[in-house]
Amino acid sequence: MSDTTAGMIAARKPPPQARKRWGAARIAGVGLCAIWVVLGIALVASLFSGYDADVFNRYMPRMIEGLWVTAKLVVLSVSAGAVLALFVALARMSDNWIVSKLAFVYVYAFRGTPLLGQVFLLYYGAGQFVDYLEAAGVWWFFREAYNCVLLTFILNTAAYQAEIFKTSIESIPRGQWEAASSLGLHKAQTFWKIILPQALITALRPLGNEIILMVKSSAVASVVTVFDLMGATKLAFSRTYDFNVYMWAAIIYLMIVETLRRVWAVLERRLTRHLER
Repeated sequence: MSDTTAGMIAARKPPPQARKRWGAARIAGVGLCAIWVVLGIALVASLFSGYDADVFNRYMPRMIEGLWVTAKLVVLSVSAGAVLALFVALARMSDNWIVSKLAFVYVYAFRGTPLLGQVFLLYYGAGQFVDYLEAAGVWWFFREAYNCVLLTFILNTAAYQAEIFKTSIESIPRGQWEAASSLGLHKAQTFWKIILPQALITALRPLGNEIILMVKSSAVASVVTVFDLMGATKLAFSRTYDFNVYMWAAIIYLMIVETLRRVWAVLERRLTRHLER
């Protein structure tokens, strides 16, 4: 073997300290996986050991009904929030100083405060202005806990989605605008037909994360008597004191999140396949 070949082989080998770090990382990874496996086995064992068929048959249908309420809350809030978020994002990028600052205050307020506090503020706060709301003809809306929770979710997710849209739109190169202008396209045409489609592809992954976060955050609806999945679970536990009902709810939430993650991954791969060529 020549000296050159030997030197190349030696150069490819990582230094001893790097090999030790990689070895430690592998051991830590294997250990962590083992811990998760043990916890999973313990969870399954606890579910089967404490399984009560009567409790399951009595309250699982109510939990399924609560799951439907959760699904409606998430779908409606994310959809309506996306429409509102687009206008907020445009306001954030506006050249008008007042409009831009008002949009910034809205986004900052809803992203900087907890969702639970926002639900309490809207639900219990609306009750302090019954006379004014009745005079305005909107008390029928605010007297229902479901409507207050839905409105809060819309305003909250719109603030997060607005920042996602804003960042995605700003990531599109300025040359796209200039090229469209050279072709005689108006700014509105350029935005809707060229800029926004590209920005939505960029925003796919963070939007998927936001939807998953909304699924998990929807559990706060149960604190204001909305019988979503968590609300039905709390009702079942208050009547049976069977802790396994929370285990069932956790598994259902996990199944929803994992299904959404996989569906979103397929959607993202499908919509971005032209970028991989």
